[in-house]
Amino acid sequence: MRVDDDITIADWELSESFTRAQGPGGQNVNKVSTAVELRFEAARSPNLPPDVKARLKRLAGRRWTVDGALILRVEDTRSQARNRDLARERLKELVLKATVRPKRRIATKPTWGSQKRRLAAKSQRGEVKSLRGKVTPDD
Repeated sequence: MRVDDDITIADWELSESFTRAQGPGGQNVNKVSTAVELRFEAARSPNLPPDVKARLKRLAGRRWTVDGALILRVEDTRSQARNRDLARERLKELVLKATVRPKRRIATKPTWGSQKRRLAAKSQRGEVKSLRGKVTPDD
């Protein structure tokens, strides 16, 4: 399976198993195994760079197993072939998302003017609150 120009996933890295889908669907659901569980051996993949593997692990979340496999379960349609295609598309999208290097954040500090405005607003607010105290009779 070709992901992009640099990354291709070999057939030995993917394995599929089929089970019966959940939810409504009549007698068809009880007879036909349409749900697909796609297992991608991501940690052992020689085609994925280490940084992409790390980002893929973070993106996968609970779908990442202890032994380094990514498991995608698709049961969207009543067709086994369509579910297989959807699972492969989702895997491709996930790997493509993992190839994007996140932009590094550059720390900035507030401007001098914004600091002055913030402190002025704080002191004004404090003055308003202090004037809310009990009124003492001046007679």
